[in-house]
Amino acid sequence: MATGPLLWLLHGPNLNMLGQREPEVYGSQTLESINAQSVLLAQSLGLRLECFQSNHEGELVDRIQQALNQNVEGFVINPAGFTHTSVALRDALAAVALPFVEVHLSNIHRREPFRSHSYFSDKAEAVVCGMGPLGYESAIRFFHKHLLKPTTPSR
Repeated sequence: MATGPLLWLLHGPNLNMLGQREPEVYGSQTLESINAQSVLLAQSLGLRLECFQSNHEGELVDRIQQALNQNVEGFVINPAGFTHTSVALRDALAAVALPFVEVHLSNIHRREPFRSHSYFSDKAEAVVCGMGPLGYESAIRFFHKHLLKPTTPSR
């Protein structure tokens, strides 16, 4: 069992439909595939990564709040449609005060005007958008290199 720092990868609404939903916008890769690749990458970096998706705002809020009791170091989060609407998720992230990287498969700034506003970006350590599934890899690598607390070697 891996013993490295624990990150949570959180996915918002409709991301369970990846591979079927608007592949011209979101690509053809499934969420299961993205999660599997993300877990393998995290393991190769000495991290533990747990993935969670919900179409329900309250379930995501509950999950974020649970991080404080689970020794979670931070989040990679794709809030999906909640990006533009959810003060509740923003408040949950602020309440737990753990670092997070915001990810979007598409470039939200090249889409409908309402999609260019994020309730999360000003609180995020970094924002990755428009890179498709590669955005998750970039976020995990950034987290590993820049956001994890240095560990003191055991003697």
